[in-house]
Amino acid sequence: MRLALTAFTRRGYGLACSLARALEEQGEEVKLALPARLAQELGTASYERLADWTGACFADCEGLLFVGACGIAVRAIAPWVRDKYTDPAVVSVDEGGAWVVPLLSGHVGGANDLARRVARLTDGTAAISTATDVNGRFAVDSWAKCKGLYIDSKTAAKRVSAALLAGDSVGLQSDFPIQGERPEGLSSGPSEVGIVLTADVEKAPYPVTLRLVPPVLTLGIGCRKGTSSETIARAVEETLKAFRLHPRAVFQVSTIDLKQGEPGLLEFCRTQGLPLWVWTAEELAGTPGAFTPSAFVRSVTGVDNVCERAAVRAGGALLVPKQGADGVTVAVARRPWAVSFEEGSEETPCE
Repeated sequence: MRLALTAFTRRGYGLACSLARALEEQGEEVKLALPARLAQELGTASYERLADWTGACFADCEGLLFVGACGIAVRAIAPWVRDKYTDPAVVSVDEGGAWVVPLLSGHVGGANDLARRVARLTDGTAAISTATDVNGRFAVDSWAKCKGLYIDSKTAAKRVSAALLAGDSVGLQSDFPIQGERPEGLSSGPSEVGIVLTADVEKAPYPVTLRLVPPVLTLGIGCRKGTSSETIARAVEETLKAFRLHPRAVFQVSTIDLKQGEPGLLEFCRTQGLPLWVWTAEELAGTPGAFTPSAFVRSVTGVDNVCERAAVRAGGALLVPKQGADGVTVAVARRPWAVSFEEGSEETPCE
């Protein structure tokens, strides 16, 4: 998590330094800056205007931690607040570390969990006020973030949370195995409002369906030399659409090492934010399974199939066989995945 910290007094700076060190030891990426008047005295990074620093951090960081009065933090973030699904976590802690208050994006952004962590470091109290926490209900948005799931509909997510808070039964279906007990309020029976865990972009088993999409799909891609990123993107889009697969279920791309420097493929991965895995012809040839052979592909690459073998080699079972268009071949594999509610509840928050 990329965190930005600031404070407004010498005492606050001392607490901020202590928190920065502790959070870095926990694996977080932390940057600390102070108002110019204080930074010059203490010899640390500075900013001229708090509003400008806050705006830059909103764009660049996943969490902001203010050491000082809540009012200062509220005024600083006010111009930048947009949406709880995109805003970073914002937490305020007093200089004594007694009260830690999540101000913004408590669930999806992780402010509630960050507040709890800070409170443990300061021996303080996290002042959590979100309704599901106060009422001890399952928080679907917090749990989804914990599990790395994409929330397909903000409106449906609100309907699910409202139903749980009202004590109504919310349906739960999954295309993946469910481990452990379901949280209170989630039912396997029929319901007006429900959740489905799926990579199917159209699946809607309830009148109001919240699709939660796990990162389970690998794209195996082959392409002619010089193929543009736009052409690759179009081939991928058409393949996913044809098989009703959600684009947000894709989490990686796989290909042969001959294509590891292909500009169009690299640009596609960069713009989509997807890591690229590459394999030698020998590694692909040794991948077990039944694949669509091509004598031409073998003559060029040394292996009879690139896209299907690469998708499976990166992990998972072949879900979509080779699809070809405009010099691009695409295959899709799905890795094993299971649903667990052991973390992400209010008793054991995901951190």
